[in-house]
Amino acid sequence: MEASAGLVAGSHNRNELVVIRRDGESAPKPLQQLSGQICQICGDDVGLTVDGELFVACNECAFPVCRTCYEYERQEGSQVCPQCKTRFKRLKGCARVQGDEEEDDIDDVENEFNFGLAKQDSQQHVLAEAMLHMSYGRSFDSDLPPHVHPTLPQVPLLTNGQMVDDIPPEQHALVPSFMGGGGGGKRIHPLPFSDTTFPVQPRSMDPSKDLAAYGYGSVAWKERMESWKQKQEKLQVMKNDTGGKDWDNDGDGPDLPLMDEARQPLSRKLPISSSQINPYRMIIIIRLVVLGFFFHYRVMHPVKDAYALWLISVICEIWFALSWILDQFPKWLPIDRETYLDRLSLRYEKEGQPSQLSSVDIFVSTVDPLKEPPLVTANTVLSILAVDYPVDKVSCYVSDDGAAMLTFEALSKTSEFARKWVPFCKKFNIEPRAPEWYFAQKIDYLKDKVLASFVKERREMKREYEEFKVQINALVAKAQKVPEEGWTMQDGTPWPGNNVRDHPGMIQVFLGQSGGHDTDGNELPCLVYVSREKRPGFNHHKKAGAMNALVRVSAVLTNAPYMLNLDCDHYINNSKAIRESMCFMMDPLLGKRVCYVQFPQRFDGIDKNDRYANRNTVFFDINMKGLDGIQGPIYVGTGCVFRRQALYGYDAPKTKKTPTRTCNCLPKWCCCGCCCSGRKKKKKTNKPRSEVKQKNFKKDDAEVSVCALEGIEEGTQGMEGETLALMSGNKLEKKFGQSPVFVASILLENGGTLKSASPASLLKESIHVISCGYEDKTEWGKEVGWIYGSVTEDILTGFKMHCHGWRSIYCIPARAAFKGSAPINLSDRLHQVLRWALGSIEIFLSRHCPLWYGYGGGLKWLERLSYINATVYPWTSIPLLAYCTLPAVCLLTGKFITPELSNAASLWFLSLFICIFATSILEMRWSGVGIDEWWRNEQFWVIGGVSAHLFAVFQGLLKVLAGVDTNFTVTSKGGDDEEFSELYAFKWTTLLIPPTTLLIINLIGVVAGISNAINNGYESWGPLFGKLFFAFWVIVHLYPFLKGLLGRQNRTPTIIVVWSILLASIFSLLWVRIDPFLAKSDGPVLEECGLDCN
Repeated sequence: MEASAGLVAGSHNRNELVVIRRDGESAPKPLQQLSGQICQICGDDVGLTVDGELFVACNECAFPVCRTCYEYERQEGSQVCPQCKTRFKRLKGCARVQGDEEEDDIDDVENEFNFGLAKQDSQQHVLAEAMLHMSYGRSFDSDLPPHVHPTLPQVPLLTNGQMVDDIPPEQHALVPSFMGGGGGGKRIHPLPFSDTTFPVQPRSMDPSKDLAAYGYGSVAWKERMESWKQKQEKLQVMKNDTGGKDWDNDGDGPDLPLMDEARQPLSRKLPISSSQINPYRMIIIIRLVVLGFFFHYRVMHPVKDAYALWLISVICEIWFALSWILDQFPKWLPIDRETYLDRLSLRYEKEGQPSQLSSVDIFVSTVDPLKEPPLVTANTVLSILAVDYPVDKVSCYVSDDGAAMLTFEALSKTSEFARKWVPFCKKFNIEPRAPEWYFAQKIDYLKDKVLASFVKERREMKREYEEFKVQINALVAKAQKVPEEGWTMQDGTPWPGNNVRDHPGMIQVFLGQSGGHDTDGNELPCLVYVSREKRPGFNHHKKAGAMNALVRVSAVLTNAPYMLNLDCDHYINNSKAIRESMCFMMDPLLGKRVCYVQFPQRFDGIDKNDRYANRNTVFFDINMKGLDGIQGPIYVGTGCVFRRQALYGYDAPKTKKTPTRTCNCLPKWCCCGCCCSGRKKKKKTNKPRSEVKQKNFKKDDAEVSVCALEGIEEGTQGMEGETLALMSGNKLEKKFGQSPVFVASILLENGGTLKSASPASLLKESIHVISCGYEDKTEWGKEVGWIYGSVTEDILTGFKMHCHGWRSIYCIPARAAFKGSAPINLSDRLHQVLRWALGSIEIFLSRHCPLWYGYGGGLKWLERLSYINATVYPWTSIPLLAYCTLPAVCLLTGKFITPELSNAASLWFLSLFICIFATSILEMRWSGVGIDEWWRNEQFWVIGGVSAHLFAVFQGLLKVLAGVDTNFTVTSKGGDDEEFSELYAFKWTTLLIPPTTLLIINLIGVVAGISNAINNGYESWGPLFGKLFFAFWVIVHLYPFLKGLLGRQNRTPTIIVVWSILLASIFSLLWVRIDPFLAKSDGPVLEECGLDCN
């Protein structure tokens, strides 16, 4: 698409299409074709002769060989051409070798007798460089296009041309390494030669000589063999640590290494050390046993004088135990992963050839520019445009679901600034590539910088960015007051999105093939602005609907096979993040079954104490690692690279497994995958036949399908193959919508746009696929794309993919891939948690609940437990609220939830506490999470549980049962200029009422309990300690909430003072009514008898 096409707005239903500010079109510039020959031995350029002409080693057949390989072959090899077997003649500039005496037709006196210099050069430079290329066989990678493969193999020396003891290289044995057009790299064992068309004459072996004379049995050979054996033993130990097999059958476990670097796996799995994980698992089992004995005691020993308190406490404790099991066992198999970016480049980025890396479409979603500042969005877009990835493989789509002209104008300014910012980033290789965060770094920015111009250019770029910020801030200030007649564009045209709830779809290509170049003349990635059509009476499905619109419009315009989605405040912190994900997606062993690669969320601007657990490291560094060892992490909404075909609702490709014993331990109806890893009976699925037929379409068939689909409106008839494609196309259109171009793009499994489509037709189809009625009577939001039915569409979408048999990957690079902003204010943080919990409640009450959905598919039982935990956890708020109220009730009434403990009972209580602490300590040990982060997570679990989760339960019930919808508010992404100023800002919300009440009644209970003990004597202090410990447990967990209420410098808000006085008055009246200071007597009631005892 051309960047100069202007803003395209229209509505498919109304048959409207308007192009605003169209300056003209220009044809895209073709890429320059590389010319020259490649050496068929080492893969380098053939080069030129000393006279500046193309170097030709063999005058008989002109077989492409570079000068380095030619000189090495003459001095150390067979001296013959690999193709025609003609002896290499001495060329000008080369030294004589044995056999050149009869060649007198070359006038080269200067180099003719330069034996010493030639020998030294061949040993120190020519030999090393040539054998480095030959031994690794760069030009024989099986992943190259067919035309790149050489027609004939190379014959490298077994010892790589190096001296073995005193054996000259010409006496080394020869082994062929070419295997049918692939391989040919450095290998451990000699391989049989399979090409019969190439006769190999091995050197004869003298029986009188020892085998060491031919490279076998020498000291160097033995050392290499011992080193290889040690590597195999180490790999075998690693394999034994994981039980000898992959739990998820990925095939990406520790395998025998392939010595060709370009053919080795792009990633590998790193199991947690057995010294760390085995004690952790043992403690979990012990804790289960102790829980059994603990509940046996609790149930068999009720408290008769406080039966209600005892019953409530036992019910709460049983629920907590079940929640712990759901949370704990998905962490049974945690793993780490390691990627190899150098191997990725070696395999898919051959020198002198176009990059073979897959294209990526990047989605950025935004709604309200006043809550999500345009400057934040601009920094995210700039970090995407400057990413370390081939520019022709990257396209950025910005979804403006608020149809704000402020966002449009800010994106226009961003595209202009990107022409200066992107070349600066790539020239000096800076990190991060979001200018706001790069210039805000408090580090030595001169570290590792060697170019003298860096300081000057950095200073100029910082000034340019400050001017850019002023322009964006001016736009924001102007947008504060909306004109009565609405916004108008620069040419006087009214802004199509003046009515946010009723406007046409809009598309603007800011950067593209035409006009998308930086100040150095280099091409920039594609940048597209998208605002989908909105009309009254349609359900637009909030963020999930916007993401599905981006999926469709990107499929029409660029159709990359992979997609990365980011929130507007999550910038790319590691410019190689996309390459990290491609190490999994493009891995030939693992990639075909991977639906998405999830990165952990990291945040900027959080106070060092992380008061409200915004970093959430326990979830991202413990739970997600555990899920990665099963079937993969859940999708968390941002920082995730998807496979487009997986989002289209197709099943994962089946893997052939070796037959194992069948497990009949459970009845047939229990088919949730909980049996041992044996053969499973093939079950009939309810998938449409179109899904199955789609897998049979190849890329060549796609063009035929396009012709057939184009004939739908014309009514033309073609040959039989087109008729079949048309029939399948009709079924696909019922599933994916009535867009022939989009349906045709689905058939291209490896991505790519349709060559036959014109830019005008693509623009028309783009407006069509983002129209508000496009998804009617289709499977969008049901089986295709982001799934509707919950405000947390991320969990539901990932769950559906896992049910289709896909697996996901968790990637944690050394440098954080993405960073975003978090709501550090207490009220905003609670509202964020409320939205997450509400989405889980909606999933729990829908047909997609993991308790009953997806059986018989590809979802593993431990993965199912994790999804059940993700949807059930808000219900824990009810028993948690009751359990946190019990200490105050016990202190006020003098009762307790347990009877007087015996020695055996004390043992079980003590064992349970020890197991809880031991589990947490060992968990922190293998995950690397600090104790302060773990403790903040525990505190906020209680704070969120008694506030946001509780409200989510009631709101979810109202929404599902009564139809009362509650709209969530977008979390603010910007704060004041002062650091952490938002942390102390207080915003009153009803979410604060339950935890505030719990704090006050527990504090009153502590005071009442101590007063009662003082009044009744020392005998009452013993039972008081258990009750006080119970109450302090609640108060300590709510301590961050208390600090949030107090605000900065202990300035308590008036509303909190009013609430405290009100609640204190209520409990004071109850206290007077209970009257605990009245002396209690168990003896008979004495009455005045009328006798004078004196």
